Amino acid sequence: MANTTHYGPSSTSMEQDARRIHADKPVSPGSIAIGVVIGRMSEFFDFFVYGLASVLVFPQLVFPFAPDRLTATLYSFAIFSLAFLARPVGSVVFMTIDRIYGRGAKLTIALFLLGGSTASIAFLPGYNEIGAWSIALLALFRLGQGFALGGAWDGLASLLALNAPPNHRGWYAMIPQIGAPIGFALASVLFGYFIANLSNEDFLSWGWRYPFFVAFAINVVALFARLRLVMTPDFGQALEQHELEAARIRDVLRVHGRDILLGAFVPLASFAMFHLVTIFPLTWMYLYGTQPIGTFMVVQIVGAMVGLVAIVVSGMIADRIGRRAQLAICAVLIAIFSFIGPFLMGAGSEGQDAFVIIGFGVLGLSFGQATGSISSRFGRGYRYTGAAFTSDLAWLVGAGFAPLVALTLSSRFGLPFVGYYLLSGAVCTLAALAFSRALEQRD
Repeated sequence: MANTTHYGPSSTSMEQDARRIHADKPVSPGSIAIGVVIGRMSEFFDFFVYGLASVLVFPQLVFPFAPDRLTATLYSFAIFSLAFLARPVGSVVFMTIDRIYGRGAKLTIALFLLGGSTASIAFLPGYNEIGAWSIALLALFRLGQGFALGGAWDGLASLLALNAPPNHRGWYAMIPQIGAPIGFALASVLFGYFIANLSNEDFLSWGWRYPFFVAFAINVVALFARLRLVMTPDFGQALEQHELEAARIRDVLRVHGRDILLGAFVPLASFAMFHLVTIFPLTWMYLYGTQPIGTFMVVQIVGAMVGLVAIVVSGMIADRIGRRAQLAICAVLIAIFSFIGPFLMGAGSEGQDAFVIIGFGVLGLSFGQATGSISSRFGRGYRYTGAAFTSDLAWLVGAGFAPLVALTLSSRFGLPFVGYYLLSGAVCTLAALAFSRALEQRD
């Protein structure tokens, strides 16, 4: 459906002046790609630093009153989920800031809030020092992370897609996804270093805080990289042509409500698996495994590199067979892994290492095209806001509660039930793809 309502470019006069200054310096797709990867890497680094601390730190620091480590970790994962609830709210608020004050102001506020919320956790006192206020502060900072991430949606991935040749859309779609394994690997390297070189007492006292300080610095670097691209003539032209403008959520829901719902379920298998091969294996090892945590984190870093290669390969495959076929095949692979994975997790150290390596490989093939599927059905003028809100819902439904649900199911009913949970995500993806094709043929 064509867009008939425009709100004017999401650009202030200062931003327009900056674009005129750089009018003779056209931006290359390679420069856009680098900016996109840096931006996504910073976001995922923030979230993975928090995710790793949710397993290794917060159960002991914030929930020492819990009767056992399992219960404390479940409490920690409940706080973990708050960010995904806050993210859609952040998108709504920051879209308003975008329309009034411009994309640059929106990104500056959002990334400083994201980095500030993450860095503030580094100063968090434990429950033994300030009681329940420790829980309240952790929840507040986690909500701040999610709220800010809703505003960090910059449209650069869409700009990259607009510059993609028709026969290389899969390749361009996978580029933003590279930031995820890089962010996870960096967070794991930092935590792994301190775990390997500090006593448990020193790590829980001060060692774990350093990765949260680093997060703020990375966000500042990412902010400048993204602002540089937002101020380019190419971005301004996309705004003027209503390709990347911020529409009101209610208008997007009115025109593309069906597409948002479908878009949230198409990548469900990939997003459900996302935390099941990153956060959940570390949790299982922390609670029940015999392998040293530092050693296992090295395995996870290797897995992240496997995932990175698989993401790149996903772009090649998607350009050959199409994104829909790629996602459908990967959903089937995830369904197969849902039966194999629990067996590997229960097969000792070698099986757990295999779970991580194989899991990252399957995840990378799927995740590489997951986000590209989100914005494919949005019309001009609705693409930017529609893709942002759809991504928020997809992460909320697919990944937000995955660590909490997986640990609850596995601890009460056994590891096979984690597989059933993952299988449900694969079924939802296949159903959404089939329904989407039916709607396209009907339309």
